Amino acid sequence: MNTLTDRLRPLTGHRLFWPALVLVVMILANTVYRPGFLAVEVKSGHLYGTPIDILRLSAPLILVALGMTLVIATGGIDLSVGSLCAISGAIACLHISEAADPNSPSTVLTALALAFGVALVLGAWNGVLVAVIGIQPIIATLILMVAGRGIAQLVTEGQIITINSEPYRAIGLGHFLTLPLAILIALAAALLVAAFTRRTALGLIVESVGGNAEASRLAGIRSRRIVFLVYVVSAACAAIAGFMVTANVSSADGNAAGLWIELDAILAVVIGGTSLAGGRFSLSGTVLGALIIQTLTTTVYAMNISPQTSLLFKAVVVIAVCLVQAPAFRARFRRRRRGVEPGPATPQREKEQVPA
Repeated sequence: MNTLTDRLRPLTGHRLFWPALVLVVMILANTVYRPGFLAVEVKSGHLYGTPIDILRLSAPLILVALGMTLVIATGGIDLSVGSLCAISGAIACLHISEAADPNSPSTVLTALALAFGVALVLGAWNGVLVAVIGIQPIIATLILMVAGRGIAQLVTEGQIITINSEPYRAIGLGHFLTLPLAILIALAAALLVAAFTRRTALGLIVESVGGNAEASRLAGIRSRRIVFLVYVVSAACAAIAGFMVTANVSSADGNAAGLWIELDAILAVVIGGTSLAGGRFSLSGTVLGALIIQTLTTTVYAMNISPQTSLLFKAVVVIAVCLVQAPAFRARFRRRRRGVEPGPATPQREKEQVPA
């Protein structure tokens, strides 16, 4: 007769099980600490509450993480997304601040188009450096990560650009059908990326390039074009996130906007089950990872953890999450619990201990 552990093994072996479990545990812990944590109410036809705030605040991270997922799936990395957020937000806010009518929809649309176009050009720059010239992704994107902050500071002239534009503010704080507009934008982006990568051959091609770019090239796949494309998509996602970040505060700060969001995005992708080595990726896991990161941030503030220790607290939790969902770590833990000497982690041993 199969034991309970054997019956649960197919479930626990799923790549989304452990991230989902961690999110549920965090929600339960917050509910115990604050009984009204899950309370949601309707005010003036809009939904309000901590769960809604978590979804709204996680929208920029979800967008950046979606683009990061595709980049990592090709075996690359994009450290410039935070700077791209700052640049796109700065350009949009600068145009709106200099317009005669900041509340004009045409003014806002023009600002968004200009900023989005610049972001695409910069994403193409990353793509050329990586796919055409052959520079290592971490170095190529590090260039724009550093220089991009300087560009954003030049756009804002080292000042914080404050705007008063209701149409632009709606990107971050507006509502549609009772839900925050930011949530719907992030959801639409996730569905669009999923449609292109899971309903067409594009996703399989991306995984093929990430698994073995040379073999993909020999099989007839133009891997350079795919690598170029994912960096452009990553820049596009970062630009929209930059609009949300600046719209939330109705201002653009070239130094603070999108600061360290690239690290949170990488963590969200890894927590969601995508390997940094490239290959198979999980968009749903990435969204789940972004929600975990934002829920953790909300937990830090709710529990009044001091700013000096909040980053350390987040790091410890993230490490614990990554260890819990790592098959090799779980296999070693099970062997120790059974009193078996761990020994070297060979592929055959892992195959015996961990379900596919």
